[in-house]
Parts: sequence; structure tokens; C-alpha cells
Amino acid sequence: MAPRPPAELRATVLGVGAYAPPKVMTNDDLARLVDTSDEWITTRTGIKRRHIAGPDQATSDLAIVAAQQALDAAAVRAQDLDLILVGTATPDMLFPATACVLQDRLGAARAGAFDLLAACSSFVYGLISAGQMIASGVIRTALVVGADTLSRLVDWEDRGTCVLIGDGAGAVVLGSSESGRGIYTGRVGADGSAGDVLKVPAGGSRIPATAEAIERKLHRGYMDGQAVFKLAVRTIPGLIRETVAQAGWTMDQVDLIVPHQANLRIIEAMASQLHLPMEKFVVNIQEYGNTSAASVPLALFEAVQAGRIHAGDRLVLAAFGGGFTYAACALVWGT
Repeated sequence: MAPRPPAELRATVLGVGAYAPPKVMTNDDLARLVDTSDEWITTRTGIKRRHIAGPDQATSDLAIVAAQQALDAAAVRAQDLDLILVGTATPDMLFPATACVLQDRLGAARAGAFDLLAACSSFVYGLISAGQMIASGVIRTALVVGADTLSRLVDWEDRGTCVLIGDGAGAVVLGSSESGRGIYTGRVGADGSAGDVLKVPAGGSRIPATAEAIERKLHRGYMDGQAVFKLAVRTIPGLIRETVAQAGWTMDQVDLIVPHQANLRIIEAMASQLHLPMEKFVVNIQEYGNTSAASVPLALFEAVQAGRIHAGDRLVLAAFGGGFTYAACALVWGT
């Protein structure tokens, strides 16, 4: 009898965690700050409320709660982690990395740690990156976090952006599996020519955060909402199809899609282009708004908690963000 070929090693999700700050800002609350209404926001975005970090909460404070929850769910000790990867556009500080802050607070002394910045796509980029490290045998376990406190960057006088933003964190613990479950494939992309449609101009080496820059509000987020909408609708459905095909599946074999929660209209447009019912999409934007890198893992966590995901289910995680970046990952749930 011929020897049995070795099973393919894949990275798989061992545990999921999430956290949203307790402070809730409703659409009615926003209507007291800017010229808007609950009806205006709900109709255009699908958002009803969002969670806002307190003045004493930095990104790492949100991340550590989600991270510890994911570790507990995975029954993995922090000291056994090989890697901590934090996807964020709002680190605690420029350096050291928020992942290093998290490593110290968790007591994960033997883990490598770094941040990844791909805006709202950061978590999916990070999941693919850490998954490849596990599949290649470079590491065995990884903590991948998506966390952002975009409320720190938003202009609360700009109706076009402040109604969209919320703060939060989500995390997964990845391990290895030879069961045929886990991450099958991931695709990443970017269009740097569209970088100006969603950006924070100041705070880097191009425009330092000087008094003049702050006076001009260049340290606040800027977004061309219509351009972002068009980019997302033009890019993400095709990306999902390509990712599913690369995994060796057909679209009707996909059980659930966990998309970035940027705007309900975008998710509906994606469903229409993919000829899929909305029931196949995880949607929680009404409760959290756009939480940037936390969006996908937070939605994934809620789907797990609600019993919508079962062992053997085929999932696609997809996101897009400033850059313009985009990424999708296909995986089979379970160990």
C-alpha cells in the first residue's frame, strides 16, 4: 500500500472575542450635535447607534478585553502565543506598536508582536498574514486583533462622517489543523490612486500634528462618501467571487459572508450583485456603526454567539478601507 500523503496544514480559528465600550451614542444624540435626524441616518446608513470609547480608554484597552475573551474561548494561555498581530488605524501611539502594549499586558512574553495598518481591512489582512505563518510552520499559535477608536479622529461637526463611526475591538486565536477545516485562501489588494477618498492628512511625517494643522482640522478624518461607496460596490463582489473560486468552492456552497460594516446600502448592493439573499450576510451595523478594523471580528463574534455558525460551515470574511485597501478570506469553521 502506498504511503498516505501528509495532511495539509491550515490555520483555523480556535476562539473569538469582542468588546464595545459601554457608552452608547444614538442617532438622536447626534442630532443634538449636527444637523441630522434618526430618519436621515437610518435611511442612508442603516445605523441606529454606536459605542464610543471613554476618555480613559485607548485602543489597547478595548483590544485587551476582546483578546482575553478569545484566549479563554480557545483555552489557550497568553504565554503560549507565538504571535500577536493588531490591525488598527488608531494605535495608542505611533510607537511602540499597540501589539507590544497588548503583549505586555497579557503576559505573552514569548510572542512576537506588530501592528498592521490597512484601515478597515486591517483585521482581514492580519488574519491572512498570521494564517500563512501558521500554514508554513513558522509559528503555531497567533492572536489576531482588530481594534479602533475612530471617535478620536472624527470631526464631530462633520455630518458626513461623524454619523458613521463607532469604537470597538474583536479578536481571534488561530491554531493549526490537519482536519481539512480552517483558512483555505485569502486575497488582498489595494488601489493607492484612490488614497485621497478616505484619509487623515496630519499626524505623520508629511504633515506633523502642528498647531496650524490642528487648527485646520487636518488631524481629523476626511471621507468622500460617494467615492467610497462606488469603490466598494465595484470591487468587493468580484473579490468575493475570486476568493470563493480560489478555495475551490461555488457561491452556492458558501454558508455565510461576514462583511465590513461600513454602510447597510453597500452590503445590500453586494448581496444583489452576488445574487445572494441578505440572510447569508452578517449585519450588525445598526448597533455599532463602522468600527473600522474591529468591524469584521465583532460581527463574526456575534454570529458565533447567536448560533449562526456551525462546525463545517464555509465562511467568507471581506473588508475594504482607506488606502484604498481590500481583502477577503475563505475558511471552513472548526478545528
